Amino acid sequence: MSGATMDTCGKVIKCKAAVAWEANAPLCIEEIEVAPPKAHEIRIKISACGICRTDDFAFKGKINDLKFPLIGGHEATGIVESVGEGVTNIKPGDAVIPLFLPQCGECRCCLEPKSNVCYKSDVGKYTGMMMDNTSRFTCKGQMIHHFINTSTFTEYTVVDESCAVKIDEKAPLDKACLLGCGFSTGYGSAVNVAKVEPGSTCAVFGLGGVGLSTVIGCKVAGASKIIGVDINSDKFAKAKEMGATDCINPNDYTKPIHEVLAAMTEDGVNYAFECIGTTETMESALKSSHFGCGVTVLVGVAPSTAKLCIDPMLLLIGRTLKGALFGGWKSKDDIPKLICDMMANKFNLDGLVSHKLPFCEISKGFELLNKGEWYVINK
Repeated sequence: MSGATMDTCGKVIKCKAAVAWEANAPLCIEEIEVAPPKAHEIRIKISACGICRTDDFAFKGKINDLKFPLIGGHEATGIVESVGEGVTNIKPGDAVIPLFLPQCGECRCCLEPKSNVCYKSDVGKYTGMMMDNTSRFTCKGQMIHHFINTSTFTEYTVVDESCAVKIDEKAPLDKACLLGCGFSTGYGSAVNVAKVEPGSTCAVFGLGGVGLSTVIGCKVAGASKIIGVDINSDKFAKAKEMGATDCINPNDYTKPIHEVLAAMTEDGVNYAFECIGTTETMESALKSSHFGCGVTVLVGVAPSTAKLCIDPMLLLIGRTLKGALFGGWKSKDDIPKLICDMMANKFNLDGLVSHKLPFCEISKGFELLNKGEWYVINK
Protein backbone atom coordinates (compact mmCIF):
# COMPACT_ATOMS: atom_id res chain seq x y z
CA MET A 1 0.00 0.00 0.00
CA SER A 2 1.41 3.37 -0.92
CA GLY A 3 0.37 6.70 0.52
CA ALA A 4 1.49 10.19 -0.41
CA THR A 5 4.63 10.62 -2.52
CA MET A 6 6.88 13.58 -3.20
CA ASP A 7 5.24 13.77 -6.62
CA THR A 8 1.67 14.18 -5.36
CA CYS A 9 1.63 15.40 -1.74
CA GLY A 10 0.29 18.94 -1.60
CA LYS A 11 -0.20 19.07 -5.35
CA VAL A 12 -3.13 18.83 -7.73
CA ILE A 13 -3.64 15.30 -9.09
CA LYS A 14 -4.91 14.71 -12.60
CA CYS A 15 -6.91 11.51 -12.97
CA LYS A 16 -9.94 9.91 -14.59
CA ALA A 17 -13.49 10.31 -13.27
CA ALA A 18 -17.04 9.57 -14.41
CA VAL A 19 -18.63 13.01 -14.68
CA ALA A 20 -22.39 13.56 -14.92
CA TRP A 21 -22.59 16.89 -16.72
CA GLU A 22 -26.38 17.03 -16.40
CA ALA A 23 -29.32 14.88 -15.40
CA ASN A 24 -30.46 12.12 -17.77
CA ALA A 25 -27.25 12.30 -19.78
CA PRO A 26 -24.61 9.60 -20.26
CA LEU A 27 -21.70 9.52 -17.84
CA CYS A 28 -18.49 10.79 -19.40
CA ILE A 29 -15.05 9.48 -18.50
CA GLU A 30 -13.07 12.71 -18.20
CA GLU A 31 -9.68 13.85 -17.01
CA ILE A 32 -10.22 15.92 -13.88
CA GLU A 33 -8.07 17.84 -11.42
CA VAL A 34 -8.30 16.88 -7.75
CA ALA A 35 -7.01 19.53 -5.37
CA PRO A 36 -4.94 18.55 -2.32
CA PRO A 37 -6.77 18.16 0.98
CA LYS A 38 -7.26 21.21 3.16
CA ALA A 39 -7.27 21.15 6.97
CA HIS A 40 -9.15 18.14 8.37
CA GLU A 41 -9.52 16.57 4.93
CA ILE A 42 -8.25 13.35 3.37
CA ARG A 43 -7.37 12.55 -0.25
CA ILE A 44 -8.05 8.92 -1.16
CA LYS A 45 -7.01 6.74 -4.09
CA ILE A 46 -10.10 4.63 -4.81
CA SER A 47 -9.52 0.87 -4.98
CA ALA A 48 -13.01 -0.53 -5.65
CA CYS A 49 -16.47 0.96 -5.90
CA GLY A 50 -19.97 -0.48 -5.85
CA ILE A 51 -22.82 0.80 -8.00
CA CYS A 52 -25.95 1.63 -6.00
CA ARG A 53 -29.51 2.43 -7.00
CA THR A 54 -29.23 5.81 -5.27
CA ASP A 55 -26.52 6.78 -7.76
CA ASP A 56 -28.86 5.79 -10.58
CA PHE A 57 -31.64 7.96 -9.09
CA ALA A 58 -29.19 10.87 -8.86
CA PHE A 59 -28.09 10.65 -12.49
CA LYS A 60 -31.70 10.34 -13.66
CA GLY A 61 -32.68 13.56 -11.89
CA LYS A 62 -34.89 11.87 -9.30
CA ILE A 63 -33.23 13.64 -6.36
CA ASN A 64 -34.45 17.19 -5.90
CA ASP A 65 -31.90 20.00 -5.47
CA LEU A 66 -29.00 17.86 -6.70
CA LYS A 67 -26.50 20.08 -8.48
CA PHE A 68 -24.74 19.27 -11.75
CA PRO A 69 -22.13 18.69 -13.03
CA LEU A 70 -21.16 16.16 -10.38
CA ILE A 71 -19.10 13.08 -9.64
CA GLY A 72 -21.34 10.43 -8.09
CA GLY A 73 -20.64 7.27 -6.15
CA HIS A 74 -20.71 6.66 -2.42
CA GLU A 75 -19.77 3.02 -1.79
CA ALA A 76 -16.06 2.36 -2.02
CA THR A 77 -12.74 1.45 -0.48
CA GLY A 78 -9.42 3.16 -1.01
CA ILE A 79 -5.94 3.96 0.23
CA VAL A 80 -5.19 7.33 1.80
CA GLU A 81 -2.83 9.30 -0.47
CA SER A 82 -2.40 12.36 1.76
CA VAL A 83 -4.03 14.19 4.65
CA GLY A 84 -4.58 17.82 5.51
CA GLU A 85 -3.47 19.71 8.55
CA GLY A 86 -5.05 18.55 11.81
CA VAL A 87 -5.88 14.99 10.72
CA THR A 88 -4.54 12.70 13.44
CA ASN A 89 -6.47 9.43 13.35
CA ILE A 90 -5.83 8.55 9.68
CA LYS A 91 -2.49 8.62 7.86
CA PRO A 92 -1.21 8.10 4.32
CA GLY A 93 -1.22 4.42 3.37
CA ASP A 94 -4.23 3.53 5.54
CA ALA A 95 -7.04 1.49 4.00
CA VAL A 96 -10.32 3.36 4.44
CA ILE A 97 -14.00 3.36 3.55
CA PRO A 98 -15.42 6.78 2.56
CA LEU A 99 -18.60 7.55 4.49
CA PHE A 100 -21.70 9.05 2.91
CA LEU A 101 -23.02 9.19 6.47
CA PRO A 102 -20.37 11.02 8.52
CA GLN A 103 -19.76 10.71 12.23
CA CYS A 104 -18.26 13.90 13.61
CA GLY A 105 -18.64 12.68 17.19
CA GLU A 106 -19.66 16.12 18.43
CA CYS A 107 -23.15 17.03 17.17
CA ARG A 108 -26.42 16.19 18.94
CA CYS A 109 -27.09 13.20 16.70
CA CYS A 110 -23.61 11.74 17.12
CA LEU A 111 -23.90 12.07 20.89
CA GLU A 112 -27.37 10.48 20.90
CA PRO A 113 -27.13 6.67 21.21
CA LYS A 114 -30.47 6.23 19.43
CA SER A 115 -29.36 8.13 16.31
CA ASN A 116 -26.81 7.32 13.63
CA VAL A 117 -27.11 10.46 11.48
CA CYS A 118 -24.78 13.44 11.72
CA TYR A 119 -25.24 17.16 11.24
CA LYS A 120 -22.38 17.12 8.72
CA SER A 121 -24.28 14.77 6.41
CA ASP A 122 -25.14 16.16 2.98
CA VAL A 123 -28.00 13.66 2.50
CA GLY A 124 -31.14 15.74 2.00
CA LYS A 125 -29.17 18.98 1.69
CA TYR A 126 -27.26 18.14 -1.49
CA THR A 127 -24.98 21.17 -1.38
CA GLY A 128 -22.44 19.27 -3.46
CA MET A 129 -19.61 20.95 -1.58
CA MET A 130 -16.97 20.26 1.04
CA MET A 131 -17.50 21.60 4.56
CA ASP A 132 -16.04 25.01 3.60
CA ASN A 133 -18.56 25.31 0.75
CA THR A 134 -15.98 24.78 -2.01
CA SER A 135 -15.21 21.86 -4.33
CA ARG A 136 -11.96 19.93 -4.78
CA PHE A 137 -12.82 18.90 -8.36
CA THR A 138 -12.42 20.76 -11.63
CA CYS A 139 -12.77 19.58 -15.22
CA LYS A 140 -12.17 21.58 -18.40
CA GLY A 141 -11.90 24.71 -16.28
CA GLN A 142 -15.29 24.12 -14.63
CA MET A 143 -16.03 23.34 -10.99
CA ILE A 144 -17.52 19.88 -10.42
CA HIS A 145 -19.85 19.13 -7.49
CA HIS A 146 -19.32 16.43 -4.89
CA PHE A 147 -21.99 13.83 -4.05
CA ILE A 148 -23.14 13.14 -0.46
CA ASN A 149 -19.72 13.70 1.12
CA THR A 150 -17.96 11.01 -0.94
CA SER A 151 -17.85 11.11 -4.80
CA THR A 152 -16.23 7.75 -5.42
CA PHE A 153 -16.66 7.40 -9.21
CA THR A 154 -13.16 8.78 -9.64
CA GLU A 155 -9.61 7.53 -9.26
CA TYR A 156 -9.00 10.05 -6.46
CA THR A 157 -11.42 11.85 -4.15
CA VAL A 158 -11.24 14.21 -1.18
CA VAL A 159 -13.44 13.85 1.90
CA ASP A 160 -13.73 15.45 5.31
CA GLU A 161 -12.03 13.46 8.08
CA SER A 162 -15.50 12.75 9.55
CA CYS A 163 -16.34 11.02 6.26
CA ALA A 164 -13.74 8.24 6.27
CA VAL A 165 -13.01 5.32 8.58
CA LYS A 166 -9.84 3.26 8.78
CA ILE A 167 -10.28 -0.48 8.29
CA ASP A 168 -8.10 -3.55 8.70
CA GLU A 169 -5.39 -3.42 6.03
CA LYS A 170 -5.86 -7.17 5.49
CA ALA A 171 -9.52 -6.75 4.49
CA PRO A 172 -10.19 -7.56 0.79
CA LEU A 173 -11.00 -4.12 -0.60
CA ASP A 174 -13.17 -5.40 -3.45
CA LYS A 175 -15.54 -6.94 -0.90
CA ALA A 176 -15.18 -4.36 1.84
CA CYS A 177 -16.51 -1.62 -0.43
CA LEU A 178 -19.99 -3.14 -0.03
CA LEU A 179 -19.91 -2.13 3.62
CA GLY A 180 -19.85 1.51 2.54
CA CYS A 181 -23.58 1.37 1.83
CA GLY A 182 -25.53 -1.58 0.45
CA PHE A 183 -24.55 -4.49 2.66
CA SER A 184 -24.40 -2.45 5.86
CA THR A 185 -27.79 -0.93 5.07
CA GLY A 186 -29.59 -4.21 4.41
CA TYR A 187 -27.85 -6.32 7.02
CA GLY A 188 -28.19 -3.63 9.68
CA SER A 189 -31.86 -3.14 8.91
CA ALA A 190 -32.42 -6.71 10.05
CA VAL A 191 -30.02 -7.16 12.96
CA ASN A 192 -29.71 -3.60 14.19
CA VAL A 193 -32.93 -1.70 13.39
CA ALA A 194 -35.63 -4.40 13.38
CA LYS A 195 -33.67 -6.62 15.77
CA VAL A 196 -35.04 -9.78 14.16
CA GLU A 197 -35.49 -12.55 16.71
CA PRO A 198 -34.77 -16.29 16.40
CA GLY A 199 -37.79 -18.18 15.09
CA SER A 200 -39.48 -15.08 13.65
CA THR A 201 -40.96 -14.67 10.17
CA CYS A 202 -39.69 -12.06 7.70
CA ALA A 203 -40.62 -10.70 4.28
CA VAL A 204 -38.05 -8.87 2.14
CA PHE A 205 -39.49 -6.76 -0.69
CA GLY A 206 -36.89 -6.37 -3.44
CA LEU A 207 -34.04 -8.82 -4.00
CA GLY A 208 -31.31 -6.56 -5.29
CA GLY A 209 -28.04 -6.07 -3.44
CA VAL A 210 -29.66 -4.39 -0.43
CA GLY A 211 -32.51 -6.91 -0.30
CA LEU A 212 -30.11 -9.85 -0.43
CA SER A 213 -28.09 -8.24 2.36
CA THR A 214 -31.29 -7.98 4.38
CA VAL A 215 -31.92 -11.68 3.76
CA ILE A 216 -28.43 -12.42 5.10
CA GLY A 217 -29.21 -10.34 8.19
CA CYS A 218 -32.47 -12.19 8.81
CA LYS A 219 -30.68 -15.52 8.47
CA VAL A 220 -27.86 -14.54 10.84
CA ALA A 221 -30.49 -13.36 13.34
CA GLY A 222 -32.14 -16.78 13.27
CA ALA A 223 -35.43 -16.12 11.46
CA SER A 224 -37.32 -19.34 10.76
CA LYS A 225 -39.07 -18.13 7.59
CA ILE A 226 -37.58 -15.55 5.21
CA ILE A 227 -39.81 -14.77 2.24
CA GLY A 228 -38.30 -12.89 -0.70
CA VAL A 229 -40.70 -10.80 -2.79
CA ASP A 230 -39.74 -9.61 -6.28
CA ILE A 231 -41.33 -9.27 -9.71
CA ASN A 232 -38.18 -10.79 -11.27
CA SER A 233 -38.28 -14.53 -10.59
CA ASP A 234 -34.75 -14.91 -11.95
CA LYS A 235 -33.53 -13.55 -8.62
CA PHE A 236 -35.07 -16.32 -6.56
CA ALA A 237 -32.23 -18.85 -6.86
CA LYS A 238 -29.70 -16.32 -5.58
CA ALA A 239 -32.05 -15.25 -2.77
CA LYS A 240 -32.41 -18.84 -1.60
CA GLU A 241 -28.65 -19.27 -1.77
CA MET A 242 -28.35 -16.26 0.56
CA GLY A 243 -30.89 -17.66 3.03
CA ALA A 244 -34.44 -17.07 1.81
CA THR A 245 -36.73 -19.99 2.62
CA ASP A 246 -39.44 -18.98 0.13
CA CYS A 247 -39.74 -16.58 -2.81
CA ILE A 248 -42.89 -15.19 -4.41
CA ASN A 249 -43.63 -13.04 -7.44
CA PRO A 250 -46.62 -10.67 -7.03
CA ASN A 251 -47.36 -11.06 -10.74
CA ASP A 252 -48.19 -14.73 -10.13
CA TYR A 253 -51.20 -13.88 -7.95
CA THR A 254 -54.54 -12.19 -8.53
CA LYS A 255 -54.90 -10.95 -4.95
CA PRO A 256 -52.73 -8.35 -3.20
CA ILE A 257 -49.36 -9.65 -2.11
CA HIS A 258 -49.94 -8.76 1.53
CA GLU A 259 -52.88 -11.16 1.54
CA VAL A 260 -50.66 -13.88 0.08
CA LEU A 261 -48.10 -13.28 2.81
CA ALA A 262 -50.77 -13.26 5.51
CA ALA A 263 -51.91 -16.69 4.38
CA MET A 264 -48.33 -17.97 4.53
CA THR A 265 -47.55 -16.63 8.01
CA GLU A 266 -50.61 -16.79 10.28
CA ASP A 267 -51.94 -13.30 9.46
CA GLY A 268 -48.66 -11.55 8.72
CA VAL A 269 -44.91 -11.60 9.20
CA ASN A 270 -43.14 -10.42 12.31
CA TYR A 271 -40.80 -8.25 10.24
CA ALA A 272 -41.18 -6.74 6.76
CA PHE A 273 -38.45 -4.88 4.87
CA GLU A 274 -39.02 -2.60 1.88
CA CYS A 275 -35.77 -2.58 -0.12
CA ILE A 276 -36.97 -1.03 -3.38
CA GLY A 277 -37.92 2.59 -2.75
CA THR A 278 -41.48 2.88 -4.08
CA THR A 279 -44.43 4.01 -2.02
CA GLU A 280 -46.58 1.18 -3.36
CA THR A 281 -44.26 -1.49 -2.01
CA MET A 282 -43.83 0.45 1.24
CA GLU A 283 -47.58 0.22 1.81
CA SER A 284 -47.61 -3.46 0.80
CA ALA A 285 -44.78 -4.21 3.22
CA LEU A 286 -46.60 -2.46 6.05
CA LYS A 287 -49.81 -4.37 5.34
CA SER A 288 -47.91 -7.66 5.19
CA SER A 289 -46.71 -7.33 8.78
CA HIS A 290 -48.92 -8.75 11.54
CA PHE A 291 -51.67 -6.29 12.44
CA GLY A 292 -51.05 -6.51 16.18
CA CYS A 293 -47.26 -6.69 16.52
CA GLY A 294 -45.58 -6.47 13.11
CA VAL A 295 -42.59 -4.25 12.41
CA THR A 296 -41.91 -2.77 8.97
CA VAL A 297 -38.58 -1.17 8.10
CA LEU A 298 -38.23 1.24 5.18
CA VAL A 299 -34.84 0.55 3.63
CA GLY A 300 -35.17 1.65 -0.01
CA VAL A 301 -34.71 5.31 -0.95
CA ALA A 302 -37.69 6.78 -2.79
CA PRO A 303 -37.43 9.64 -5.32
CA SER A 304 -37.55 13.07 -3.67
CA THR A 305 -41.04 13.78 -5.00
CA ALA A 306 -42.59 10.61 -3.52
CA LYS A 307 -45.18 10.89 -0.74
CA LEU A 308 -46.37 8.01 1.42
CA CYS A 309 -50.09 8.09 2.27
CA ILE A 310 -51.36 5.32 4.56
CA ASP A 311 -54.42 4.55 6.65
CA PRO A 312 -53.53 5.54 10.25
CA MET A 313 -55.45 2.50 11.48
CA LEU A 314 -52.68 0.29 10.07
CA LEU A 315 -50.42 1.68 12.79
CA LEU A 316 -52.94 2.39 15.53
CA ILE A 317 -53.82 -1.26 16.08
CA GLY A 318 -50.24 -2.34 16.72
CA ARG A 319 -47.91 -2.21 13.73
CA THR A 320 -44.65 -0.26 13.87
CA LEU A 321 -43.11 1.59 10.91
CA LYS A 322 -39.39 2.45 11.08
CA GLY A 323 -36.70 3.94 8.86
CA ALA A 324 -33.20 2.55 8.44
CA LEU A 325 -30.63 4.92 6.98
CA PHE A 326 -27.39 2.95 6.68
CA GLY A 327 -28.87 0.13 8.73
CA GLY A 328 -28.84 2.19 11.91
CA TRP A 329 -25.04 1.90 12.24
CA LYS A 330 -22.89 4.73 13.55
CA SER A 331 -20.44 4.75 10.67
CA LYS A 332 -17.03 5.30 12.28
CA ASP A 333 -17.86 3.18 15.32
CA ASP A 334 -19.48 0.24 13.59
CA ILE A 335 -17.90 -0.30 10.16
CA PRO A 336 -14.61 -1.60 11.63
CA LYS A 337 -16.65 -4.09 13.69
CA LEU A 338 -18.50 -5.23 10.57
CA ILE A 339 -15.17 -5.65 8.79
CA CYS A 340 -14.03 -7.91 11.64
CA ASP A 341 -17.25 -9.93 11.37
CA MET A 342 -16.72 -10.28 7.63
CA MET A 343 -13.15 -11.50 8.09
CA ALA A 344 -14.34 -13.92 10.78
CA ASN A 345 -16.84 -15.36 8.25
CA LYS A 346 -19.90 -14.35 10.25
CA PHE A 347 -21.38 -13.57 6.85
CA ASN A 348 -20.22 -14.19 3.28
CA LEU A 349 -20.36 -11.43 0.69
CA ASP A 350 -19.17 -13.47 -2.30
CA GLY A 351 -22.69 -14.15 -3.54
CA LEU A 352 -23.60 -10.47 -3.54
CA VAL A 353 -21.31 -9.54 -6.42
CA SER A 354 -22.75 -10.37 -9.81
CA HIS A 355 -20.14 -8.58 -11.97
CA LYS A 356 -16.72 -6.96 -11.71
CA LEU A 357 -15.90 -4.38 -14.36
CA PRO A 358 -13.01 -1.99 -15.03
CA PHE A 359 -13.70 1.63 -14.12
CA CYS A 360 -13.93 2.67 -17.78
CA GLU A 361 -17.02 0.45 -18.14
CA ILE A 362 -19.02 2.10 -15.38
CA SER A 363 -21.88 2.90 -17.76
CA LYS A 364 -22.19 -0.81 -18.53
CA GLY A 365 -22.47 -1.36 -14.78
CA PHE A 366 -25.53 0.86 -14.64
CA GLU A 367 -27.02 -0.98 -17.63
CA LEU A 368 -26.62 -4.25 -15.73
CA LEU A 369 -28.14 -2.71 -12.60
CA ASN A 370 -31.20 -1.62 -14.55
CA LYS A 371 -31.54 -5.09 -16.07
CA GLY A 372 -31.94 -6.56 -12.60
CA GLU A 373 -28.41 -7.60 -11.66
CA TRP A 374 -27.86 -7.32 -7.92
CA TYR A 375 -24.37 -5.90 -7.46
CA VAL A 376 -21.70 -4.53 -9.75
CA ILE A 377 -18.18 -3.63 -8.62
CA ASN A 378 -15.89 -1.29 -10.56
CA LYS A 379 -12.14 -1.51 -10.02
